[in-house]
Amino acid sequence: MKQIYLLLVVLGVGILSGCGGGGDRGELTGVPQRSFKAEVPYGMVYVPGGTFLMGQTDQDVTFAQISQTKQVTVPPFFMDQTEITNSQYKQFVYWVRDSIAITNYANDNKYYLQPKGTAANAGGKKYINWDYVKKNPVWSNKKGQAGNSQKLQGMYYQDEDRVFDRNEIDVRLLKYNYALFELRDAANHRNDPKSKRSDFILRDTVAVYPDTLVWLSDFSYAANEPMVEGYFSHPAFRNYPVVGVTWRQSRAFTVWRTRYNEAYKDKRHLPHRARVELPTEAEFEYAARGGRIGNDYPWGGPYIKNAKGCLLANFKPGRGNYTDDGGAYTVNVRSYFPNDFGLYNMAGNVAEWTASAFDPSASTFVHDLAPTFNYEAKASDPEVLKRKVVRGGSWKDVGYFLQNATRTYEYQDTAKSYIGFRCVTHFQGRDITDKH
Repeated sequence: MKQIYLLLVVLGVGILSGCGGGGDRGELTGVPQRSFKAEVPYGMVYVPGGTFLMGQTDQDVTFAQISQTKQVTVPPFFMDQTEITNSQYKQFVYWVRDSIAITNYANDNKYYLQPKGTAANAGGKKYINWDYVKKNPVWSNKKGQAGNSQKLQGMYYQDEDRVFDRNEIDVRLLKYNYALFELRDAANHRNDPKSKRSDFILRDTVAVYPDTLVWLSDFSYAANEPMVEGYFSHPAFRNYPVVGVTWRQSRAFTVWRTRYNEAYKDKRHLPHRARVELPTEAEFEYAARGGRIGNDYPWGGPYIKNAKGCLLANFKPGRGNYTDDGGAYTVNVRSYFPNDFGLYNMAGNVAEWTASAFDPSASTFVHDLAPTFNYEAKASDPEVLKRKVVRGGSWKDVGYFLQNATRTYEYQDTAKSYIGFRCVTHFQGRDITDKH
């Protein structure tokens, strides 16, 4: 019995000494990594994960039967508090403009990162020094940059395309090249021995400038010329939702925004967060409901007016009294009250692109956990395969399209004066409200 007692004492000493010891003792300790603390991205709000009944809560007035009720679960994510504004999208446009000006026209090494010593950049590639560009804009007329004026003439409209001989950027030149790894396609072909990684890399070139002519092309016999001339360019509209952008342009924006954030994180040796994307159809409806069950609208419902008779969103009231809600067209993205998640204009103002492809029967076959239906349409595909889900209703829509469950679509290469977008980024790790 004494021998057993002594053995237990020896084992106890060994366990205690193992807990306090530092360094690698041949034990499995994991790979050293930088710590990561979840933070709410600027301009976004946290949407906790949860389950809800996705689909129709009111009468199906169109008898379309494309919003069948289904209980689904959505993991937590962050979502833009407002629709992407003209000012925010213009930051993307200016970044593309400056990149093209520096790489194709300026031909000045001062705008690139300088290699240390005499060493050349890897592979002979040059990388723009955006900190230098910020302090010394390529379009500046200050001393030192004035010489760029002549070099950048090629970016303006030329000859008969000029109006009153003004220097105006030829927006047809503003194209964004990007590559995106198609994870779903890779998963579907993971057992194919002939497949290569390059088979699943999507490369696209997208013209980024919004189509400002949508204000005329969307409406026959309407005098919307002032909106064409000023909506995207005039500072009065800087905090209004960007419109005239296609689904492909919206996705290009999310890729650029992801890279923009990663460049900042890399420079400060910080861990990256998840990439920025368009919300799926389920994420949009879940976020719009604001944690409520069975509500018709983001503010609850069942009415579009409050107890004082004030309209709660920007849409087309009655038979065409557009100004009754406070705006004839779009309004500031922070107009009206946010829903219970703190999200503005999840119904009305502008309808919004989602990442999901449109299929009338999608609710019957998508998964009940993080559901979505995706299809990467090619240019050669028939138009029916290029439909993307649009949610939320807009300033020119009747009240039915503001309902949380109402779903419609638009073609991915089509721009409209009533469709914009907002972004999401997915939460890394467990739900931050999880108490267990």
